[in-house]
Amino acid sequence: MKNLKKKFRFRIHLKSKHLLVIMTLFCGSTIVATLASGITAAPFQEAAGAIIVPFEKSITTIGVWLTDLNRAFKDKQDLVDANKELQNTVDTLTEQNNILIQSQSELTRLQELYKLDEEYSDYPKIAARIISKDPGNWYDTFMINKGSKDGIRVDNNVIAGKGLVGIVTEVGSNWATVRSIIDDSSNVSAMTVGTDDTCVVEGDLELIDEGKLRFTQLYDKEDKVTAGERIVTSNISEKYVEGLFIGYVSEISLDSNNLTKTGTLVTPVDFQHLKDVFVITVNKQDSIEEGEQ
Repeated sequence: MKNLKKKFRFRIHLKSKHLLVIMTLFCGSTIVATLASGITAAPFQEAAGAIIVPFEKSITTIGVWLTDLNRAFKDKQDLVDANKELQNTVDTLTEQNNILIQSQSELTRLQELYKLDEEYSDYPKIAARIISKDPGNWYDTFMINKGSKDGIRVDNNVIAGKGLVGIVTEVGSNWATVRSIIDDSSNVSAMTVGTDDTCVVEGDLELIDEGKLRFTQLYDKEDKVTAGERIVTSNISEKYVEGLFIGYVSEISLDSNNLTKTGTLVTPVDFQHLKDVFVITVNKQDSIEEGEQ
């Protein structure tokens, strides 16, 4: 009984390499016996076909799927690369377009300044750029990049676009502060071009939302002033030189005293997008003193 247990333990602990040798000898013997006995190999071939052919088809299907998957990944990567290239092209064209727009805008401003310079060629002036402004949407008070070293003084008149912008109120060596005519504290002595009737143009930050200014104290006894009349700085103004364009009359009405008229005018200056201005370097007081001499 003990001997049988030992043999059983020996079989259980048989090493794998010994088992492989035994199985190989068994298979070889089976093949030889089959050939010697003349038994056909067709059943074995059919069995092998039933197992191997589906396996080969599966391998082929998997191979095709992996190939398609690889091609799909490659196509996707090509699309990603092409999209990046297109995006880079779009970014480049957008940047170039922005530069062209800025250049066109700059050219337009320079052309306007040139026309303004030609229109007021009797007055010496210097070009300046706005470098800061008070909070808010409108350029009611702002600072320019030119100052006393450039010949700018307090009370110099400032123009831009097609007309009057304001007046210099403070000057440093390389900067100056400008109060525009739309500021609530601004008052400009003006007159009509067609009839030479005087009036006062007043700043109004609420009315400028409509692109308009207010005028008061217009003496128009003969009722000749109508909508479309040009308003300019008058010859009796203390601080503004004569003839600077302020705007066109848009509305006019008779005051309760039946002597004067009040109304609004449309300014030709875009007080929301100012950038470059002209500073007239001669003051009204200079002209008066020269006349007295």
